[in-house]
Amino acid sequence: MRPERLYGAYVFDMDGTIYLGDEVLPGVRETLAFLRERGIPLRFLSNNPTKDPEQYAAKLARLGLPTPVDDIANTVVTTVRWLRSHHPDAVVFPIAEEPLIRALREAGVRLSEDPAEIDIVVASYDRTFDYRKLQIAFDALWFHKRAILVQTNPDRYCPFPGGRGEPDCAAITAAIEACTGVRCSVNLGKPGAIMVAEAVAGLGVEPADVLMVGDRLATDVAMGRAAGMASVLVLTGDSTPEEAEAAPPEQRPDHIIDTFDQLVPDAVWRAATRAGA
Repeated sequence: MRPERLYGAYVFDMDGTIYLGDEVLPGVRETLAFLRERGIPLRFLSNNPTKDPEQYAAKLARLGLPTPVDDIANTVVTTVRWLRSHHPDAVVFPIAEEPLIRALREAGVRLSEDPAEIDIVVASYDRTFDYRKLQIAFDALWFHKRAILVQTNPDRYCPFPGGRGEPDCAAITAAIEACTGVRCSVNLGKPGAIMVAEAVAGLGVEPADVLMVGDRLATDVAMGRAAGMASVLVLTGDSTPEEAEAAPPEQRPDHIIDTFDQLVPDAVWRAATRAGA
């Protein structure tokens, strides 16, 4: 089930695909170098809004994978752009950490904790989530009945090295939905169309010639399939081959690989080795 050819562009998830924690995963360095030497466009995506693209670029550089900021997008980017495009005058209450809050302020988005004037509640990955924030969201959505609820991403948890993890945005969204009865109306991360548009912007390649590579069926693979891209599940993160086999068609990958270097077919590696020799 490994890819049998090189694609015109590649879109990569990061955590669990490129690295796990502060460790670069096997085969990543040589494969990225191989693709870049051939001028193939690369994009790096994340559903994690606890860093902005500049912070991701700095992390990749520390790991020996220097990457232009313009090649990186995450839910900080999609959230800010969606609000400015669709609700430029909205008053927003972000249940979020500092990178997203800072980006919203810098974009001129008006923020408030007054439920009587909040138009949009943004649920996000927030390790400072508490009852006070839940009460503000409850009052804006249920009591005043003026706000809508959106989320940065649908992930249930964020994986850590060693098999650990911690609750992600979906847990906060669920808490708000449970007490208000208001359903989240927009998802700004993978596998949603907003993130798809961000992933392929400026690539100049037809979706069928783009390969989406990630470790999660419900976000990475589902986004690729929805966008008409080919998709690869790499078994260095969250999802397993058994889960892929049992997945619904919209989450079933075209390819499954054990390590990142298997993105490049063996015959291509051998030809490159002979040419280098």
